[in-house]
Amino acid sequence: MSGLFHDLERSSSGAPVAIDDLLMAARWNADGLIPAIAQQHDSGEVLMMAWMNRAALEETLATGRVCYWSRSRQAFWRKGETSGQQQHLVEARLDCDGDTVLLKVDQSGPACHTGRRHCFYLRLTPEFGEVDSEPLIPPDTLYGQKR
Repeated sequence: MSGLFHDLERSSSGAPVAIDDLLMAARWNADGLIPAIAQQHDSGEVLMMAWMNRAALEETLATGRVCYWSRSRQAFWRKGETSGQQQHLVEARLDCDGDTVLLKVDQSGPACHTGRRHCFYLRLTPEFGEVDSEPLIPPDTLYGQKR
């Protein structure tokens, strides 16, 4: 763990820390990415998990519109660019180790590319998995084409 995050364990509430220092000390993976969990700010519903690089996180903090890094496209992914289902940042947090970001967002419509409200629609048991929700919007309607 970074010395900065270790020092923050003993800090009092309200102690300011420069954002650049936090981002420098954050634990980015070998590809320069950090996991980001999106949570609906008012209900606490966990919507999705995606990846951010430093530039995506900085853009998100600066603009209030959530931007991720798409590993498959190797490009920025501004949530809602193609579907219109945007995420607007309400609050961002780093965890105690500096290796995960929590984004409290205001999600318009479905967060999942399947058209469901959230990406965690597969409930697991020891015996099987079960789809537990229907799409709010069919994916073909959401994106205007077959995926």
